[in-house]
Amino acid sequence: MAKRSKRYLESRKTVDVVKKYELKEAVKLLKSFKCTKFDESVEVAIKLGIDPKQSDQLVRGSISLPKGIGKSLKVIVFASGEKADIARKAGADEVGAEELVKKVEGGWADFDVAIAASDMMRLVGKLGRVLGPQGKMPSPKSGTVTDDIEKAVKEFKAGKIEYRTDAGGNVHALVGKVSFSETDLEDNINTFVRHIINSRPASAKGIFLEKASVSSTMSPGIMLQI
Repeated sequence: MAKRSKRYLESRKTVDVVKKYELKEAVKLLKSFKCTKFDESVEVAIKLGIDPKQSDQLVRGSISLPKGIGKSLKVIVFASGEKADIARKAGADEVGAEELVKKVEGGWADFDVAIAASDMMRLVGKLGRVLGPQGKMPSPKSGTVTDDIEKAVKEFKAGKIEYRTDAGGNVHALVGKVSFSETDLEDNINTFVRHIINSRPASAKGIFLEKASVSSTMSPGIMLQI
């Protein structure tokens, strides 16, 4: 079992592990934890009532949160010609075609989001085994396979986030920083949870949102009443 820091253990003492907190109370508690030397990220984790082995029950997409996420994402774009020029002008951190595919295929992964022009998927498709496990594979559903390169780059650079269910049927999302105001964190979390509710697959049966928690980079999780 991983050894927990003194700060973590002190914070955990203030959390009732069997209680499901109202969002406002949970955010207030999270911000009351002793601060670290850096501005911790805040994440929401949601357990969904789906069968992750069934492809038609997987939940995946992207969303721009109303208060942003407090960081600029590193974005790469698979494109050539005019679309490559547009991507560079929009602020992409790296742009390329065959040479960029080879770089990623070789193990380079120093980026947060990969966007691909639709005509590049014949090349990018081979990266599924590399980018798939990292959750970075371009997909039309998440808005990362598109011909509106300028819009996609600007949105993701501004903090638009991608999400996808993992092998256990969980969805994780960055929803801000501890330095955000309580109201801003509440707005982002509410927006994300509502978005997930509206993304319920038609084939999912029973309770869809089984449980949810909020935590920061170095804190214990706080269960939410949803």
